[in-house]
Amino acid sequence: MNRADQIVQVIHEGGVVLIATDTVYGLAALPASRKAVSKIYRLKERPENMFLPIMVADMDDLEKLGLDINRIAGKLFKSELVPGAVTFILGFKDESLKPSWLQGREEIATRIPDNRLLLSVLRETGPLLVTSANRHGFPHTPGHVKDILKELNGSPDLIVEDGEGKEIPSTIINCRYNPPVIERSGLISSDIINKILHDE
Repeated sequence: MNRADQIVQVIHEGGVVLIATDTVYGLAALPASRKAVSKIYRLKERPENMFLPIMVADMDDLEKLGLDINRIAGKLFKSELVPGAVTFILGFKDESLKPSWLQGREEIATRIPDNRLLLSVLRETGPLLVTSANRHGFPHTPGHVKDILKELNGSPDLIVEDGEGKEIPSTIINCRYNPPVIERSGLISSDIINKILHDE
């Protein structure tokens, strides 16, 4: 069994996987698995009233969730920044498509990561909850797995070590506003994002 198949199996069984992304290491789980989602909150000691971000393999996955990919978001998704280190906050356009695990949410933070292994997993599993592998309230995610495990409250079900992770997270851009609002500075600078948005 190759690494991707092993990861997919653990996720489908309701497990939490520690996996490298193209930015910091993340904790990944199937959104519909209540057990796995609860474990992520427990590992991070994150309040359960704080929603977790979503990763997908491509834009089709977002449209299937009923999300509103407006003109601004569409322009960024079609740029060289995607896949990559930009997280988009999107609202919903079609509530009838919203799955049960997204009920109660008015928006989601989502990203298409530029990581071959993670993308291959996402193509098999569909959307996953993936959040940075640091304890809640700690400003940075350690770059080394051994340091991550010291910080977490417990251990993930599968640990996929893949070198040193970056310590700078993705840039978060809220596409529900016009003009969009950068809510967190990260690997991609606001200058690069603004240049893409203003180029016709």
